[in-house]
Amino acid sequence: MRRLSAGLTAGVLLLVATACGSSEGGSPDAGASSGGVTTVKVGLIPIVDVAPLYLGQKQGFFEKQGLKLEFTTAQGGAAILPGVASGQFQFGFSNVTSLMVAQSNGVPVKAVANGIASTGVAGEDFGALMVKKGSPLKSPKELEGRKVAINTLKNINETAVRESVRKAGGDPDKVDFVELAFDQMPAALDQGQIDAAMVVEPATATIKSQGGVEIASPLVDVAPNLTVAMYFASTQYAQQNPEVVKKFQDATAESLAYADAHPDEARQIITTYTKIPADVLAKVTLPKWPAEANRSSIEALMKLGETDGLFKKTPDLDALLP
Repeated sequence: MRRLSAGLTAGVLLLVATACGSSEGGSPDAGASSGGVTTVKVGLIPIVDVAPLYLGQKQGFFEKQGLKLEFTTAQGGAAILPGVASGQFQFGFSNVTSLMVAQSNGVPVKAVANGIASTGVAGEDFGALMVKKGSPLKSPKELEGRKVAINTLKNINETAVRESVRKAGGDPDKVDFVELAFDQMPAALDQGQIDAAMVVEPATATIKSQGGVEIASPLVDVAPNLTVAMYFASTQYAQQNPEVVKKFQDATAESLAYADAHPDEARQIITTYTKIPADVLAKVTLPKWPAEANRSSIEALMKLGETDGLFKKTPDLDALLP
């Protein structure tokens, strides 16, 4: 395996371990308070998934709880984890596999609010395994010996693609996974630098606009209505700032419900933090934003992670999940 971009995840686990090993790690009192408003820093990925937080901030849901959010973006959940562990961010957005990997490596993280879920419908999900227009590849089985882009190695998207390959009768160990940011995947695929890409919106719609074709819905292949990602904090911060965490949970739940009920507003807010063109945005498939995580789907994801050798020890879901 190799990277096509400057990998943000190189040494991530070392960074996390170092941050957590520091006597100052976690910065439990981080988050300046002014005039009754607490400012919290949130690490996010610039993708459709996090639209509810931007929308909730705009609608005043967080302000109503006495919170002001400051957003910082990163390539993936694995890159956000060190920031939360070290106290750089009070909250972060990460796929569930990253959280389980971190916990199994002794990083004290705690999921505090639901993030997103797959639509559960193959061919109609926000995440897709795609090939370029005219590609001879028709099935995940044919990816053996081929170059497939994922946003971070050894993570949820690799696990999901591996499951799609298995279900199609192929050997996932023969796939050449490379790391590439989601927003760089459409061009790389179009230029033939990669053979396939595991993308999420808005990159999914961008590739479709280029004539690209979906050959699998990996997140759907993992489990029905898969809980893909959640918002989290360090265990230390959650324990020492329960009131702030509760306010964040309540405002996030309101934001998720609002985004689910107002898809047009969710699409519009996406234009404020991505460069997606309006004509492509109209074709974006939105994820589901349920208030609660689907534990059985997370258990299925955990089993696949164990099969892929991602964990040093079995994750403790009771300790990890809200």
